[in-house]
Amino acid sequence: MPDQKPAKKSAAKPAGKSAKKVTGKPAEASAAKPAKKAAKKLAEKSAAQPAKASAGKPTKKLAEKSAAKPAKASAGKAAKQTAAQPAKQSAGKPAKQSAKKKTAAAAKPLKAAAKKALDTLVPGTGPADGVPGKPGAETPAAAEPTTPGPPLPPKADQRGPATVSPTGEPTGVDQEVVAQRDAYLTTAQGARLYDTDHSLKAGERGPTLLQDHHLREKITHFDHERIPERVVHARGAAAHGTFQGYGTAGKITKAAFLAKDAETEVFVRFSTVLGSRGSADTVRDTRGFATKFYTDEGTFDLVGNNIPVFFIQDAIKFPDVIHAGKPHPDREIPQAQSAHDSFWDFVTLHTEATHHTLWNMSDRGIPRSYRMMEGFGVHTFRLVAADGSTTLAKFHWKPKLGVHSLVWEEAQITNGVDPDFHRRDLADAIEAGAYPQWELGIQVFPDTAEQVFEGIDLLDPTKIVPEELAPVQPVGLLTLNANPTNYFAETEQVAFHVGHLVPGIDVTDDPLLAGRLFSYLDTQITRLGGPNFGQLPINRPHAPVNDMLRDGMHQTAVHSGVAPYQPNSLDGGCPFMAGEDVGAYVERPVAIPEGRKVRQAPASFDDHFSQPRLFWLSMSDVEREHIIAAYTFELNKCYEQAVKERALRVLANIDPVLCQEVATGLGLPAPEATVKLVDPAPSPALSQVGGVWPLDGRIIGIVAGESDDLAGVRSVREAVLDAGMVPLVIAPTGGKLDDGNGEPVTVQRTFTTARSVEFDAILLAGTPRAGADAYGARDAKADELHAVVTDPRVLLLLAEAFRHGKAIGGWSDARTALTAAGVPEDAPGVVNSETASEALDLLTDLMGAHRVWERFPAGI
Repeated sequence: MPDQKPAKKSAAKPAGKSAKKVTGKPAEASAAKPAKKAAKKLAEKSAAQPAKASAGKPTKKLAEKSAAKPAKASAGKAAKQTAAQPAKQSAGKPAKQSAKKKTAAAAKPLKAAAKKALDTLVPGTGPADGVPGKPGAETPAAAEPTTPGPPLPPKADQRGPATVSPTGEPTGVDQEVVAQRDAYLTTAQGARLYDTDHSLKAGERGPTLLQDHHLREKITHFDHERIPERVVHARGAAAHGTFQGYGTAGKITKAAFLAKDAETEVFVRFSTVLGSRGSADTVRDTRGFATKFYTDEGTFDLVGNNIPVFFIQDAIKFPDVIHAGKPHPDREIPQAQSAHDSFWDFVTLHTEATHHTLWNMSDRGIPRSYRMMEGFGVHTFRLVAADGSTTLAKFHWKPKLGVHSLVWEEAQITNGVDPDFHRRDLADAIEAGAYPQWELGIQVFPDTAEQVFEGIDLLDPTKIVPEELAPVQPVGLLTLNANPTNYFAETEQVAFHVGHLVPGIDVTDDPLLAGRLFSYLDTQITRLGGPNFGQLPINRPHAPVNDMLRDGMHQTAVHSGVAPYQPNSLDGGCPFMAGEDVGAYVERPVAIPEGRKVRQAPASFDDHFSQPRLFWLSMSDVEREHIIAAYTFELNKCYEQAVKERALRVLANIDPVLCQEVATGLGLPAPEATVKLVDPAPSPALSQVGGVWPLDGRIIGIVAGESDDLAGVRSVREAVLDAGMVPLVIAPTGGKLDDGNGEPVTVQRTFTTARSVEFDAILLAGTPRAGADAYGARDAKADELHAVVTDPRVLLLLAEAFRHGKAIGGWSDARTALTAAGVPEDAPGVVNSETASEALDLLTDLMGAHRVWERFPAGI
């Protein structure tokens, strides 16, 4: 990390001469001389004991044992705390000592001496109030630094590997010398650069030039910096399916797979962006939505996301945004999340990221499932009709089940209870026959020289065109109907590329798209071991291939002939050039405006706030509350005050209410906007609230005990299956429930294994008695003191489902369990009946809205 101080050489001395460093606690070896003296004196006092304090720094034991024990507000406890009672000691936030602890500290001379040593440290060199987690060695200012200076050294608790030769001979070279050195950004060969924000283009609106050596070096190195998993989108799930064209796009594109009733095999991969392959599914993150169409004219890849805009406008910034979002490189934490300093440092300085960040902080950042997630092609493409006419278009995937999300606490619980929640949901739905479906739609715009529609620059990937201005027109139906046989061979090895195009679909001069056209192809060479990744079974085209590409790593085709070149006569002239009359892919000639070769962006790209404001104004009250909560959570996870203050300045340019509410949560004043706020007409299509949706594949948890109405359980279970949903019976133990009056009921979940996050709704077949394992030593969720009415884990299940806005129903004696769980019988979304069938009917009527939104009162 460039802004960190090195450990002093004394850190390498024997234990008797200097205090040892404690794992996870920053050493303060770089402190001022008074601190060193105090530390030395402290070490001498404890010479008879093992050295536990780093130079000038108390040990973890002396600092309330915070290294040996997690912070009081650990991830597990944080999930249980209310919003009104935040964790007392979260990462990057000082803990509050009670008066009792202060008295105890004063009574210990050794601890007092350690504190005195700490107080003499140079400001900014150590963790504030002894709380570790400071990202850099110096506290940054809120303003972006502009005065050139050398790279900051590592933090005091860090050191690199020993400086030895490849054969183990010590070189004596200072560790700082082998790190980055110049105060200015350079190429890998040491040439200083004047711009790393814009690729080299033929005019500010022109195409990106191949001669841009900086772009290619930066992207190439980024593509190959991690092996073997993907740098981004490493965590994924996939499925096979079919796509059926409607024929409605025939007038604007000659792409054959969109023709009426044309059926095309597809492979779709969903993914998170930031996390590693081993990360959890329900983190707050952007999701990938990549579709490979195996068409008769060649493979077409639509490589998109579940958010229609991107963090950056130019591909040259892609390494920057991903480096900022990935775990901090010194500790490799936090995993798969953006709630840390480096991410917010970047997006608050590079404000073109504001729109995407706002989407990510909305409910879109934590989808309920892949099946209930929109997909977007992000860029504007050029469609070519059979007569040669062209149209500009944006691609959209619209899920048949509607767009739905988790609530934040639900997502947090799910990450611990079932980190594979999304991939399991997708595979289970397909296995159950509830095949996920999306309609592919397009927004269509005139292909004018300006490439602007209703004042919106169509080449700016940080902008959307509201559907009210350009409706999404359905052009085909995607159905996922088969799970992969082998995760590695298919899901892991599938290789997408935005340059896999077919006749009728062409690219535009979007500078982000230009870089992706290079990057996607380049990155597969490292990931998949060479240039022949297209020959892997999952990547093979379903159209004839004669490419004249020979040899290379993993070449599995046995090519014949002696002339893999053009022109040739030895192979009879084959392969020949094709014309458009036989399906050749021909780029449309496009006039390029006269201009200079520059690293610039159009002036229209400078508007970073009007569309985030449009998104905010389009949200319902409950969705705005969730956005406020997300920003407050994420920014409170940041260590640096300057980063928080800068984030509030960005929010002020979106909306004063948003800024004020987040500022209140951070305990900071709300700044004024620095741009003029406009009030565009809201776009209702951006809100997830409202409407009634199909229930295919939804999961209903049916809670029952041995003595409950099992006949009713059997009947509702069959009715749920007939409705295309999934019934999961939850009982005290596994096996079967048998009352001797019918077919035994198979149990899918027990009180021990069930958690509310798995279910879309809960249905009670009465009030089941406590299970035999309902005591804390066997299951910490069980409390035998509250097992008088029913099992405590059932009460937890009901309380969580109620808190998360899920429909709850029951029959027979269910009222008793609801009352014990604190669920008001007359609350919105709570239904009760005398019969099982009526209770199910009332429950499913509620489920169509996804949640009982009335349970989320809005305070703004």
